[in-house]
Amino acid sequence: MADFNRVIMIGNLTRDPEHRQLPSGQAVCRLGLASNRQYRNKQTGSMVQEVCFIDVDVWGPQAESCKQYLQKGRPVLIEGRLKLDTWQDASGQSRSKHSIVADRVVFLGTASAGAEVDEFEGATSGTSADSTVTPQLEKDLLDQIDQIKNRAKKSKPKKEDGLMEGAFKDEPPFQDDLPF
Repeated sequence: MADFNRVIMIGNLTRDPEHRQLPSGQAVCRLGLASNRQYRNKQTGSMVQEVCFIDVDVWGPQAESCKQYLQKGRPVLIEGRLKLDTWQDASGQSRSKHSIVADRVVFLGTASAGAEVDEFEGATSGTSADSTVTPQLEKDLLDQIDQIKNRAKKSKPKKEDGLMEGAFKDEPPFQDDLPF
């Protein structure tokens, strides 16, 4: 059976990035991420806010970018794999927690109120530090998707290239001179 370990989360940073340089020269940055979920309790009818806190490890050149551009409250999209960390605490008990090893970090906007242009990704945002996915953030993500779709439409083959749909002429199967 094949295994698949992939995590995609959007949330806000709970603290400033913790950057370290390993003796090997490799850079690592640890981020604290909080992702909110809001739902209505069916028994009471009241709205319930559920928060998921998780640590994220970013390696290499992305760690340097995170150190430079991120700070507490900043919304980010994290894509990576889930990892289980285990250790012995001071009293000798086994402890464990899940974390994410990031393959990709997308800076979604700024933590300050008001629409600003993101220095790194070029996305506009109007998010605040205490918000989850706001309508403005959702609009920004949809705009980025539309830009990608438009680029794909522009790069379609042209009729003069002979690659348009219907331009390909099917040939009969290869026939050889074998006697059977």
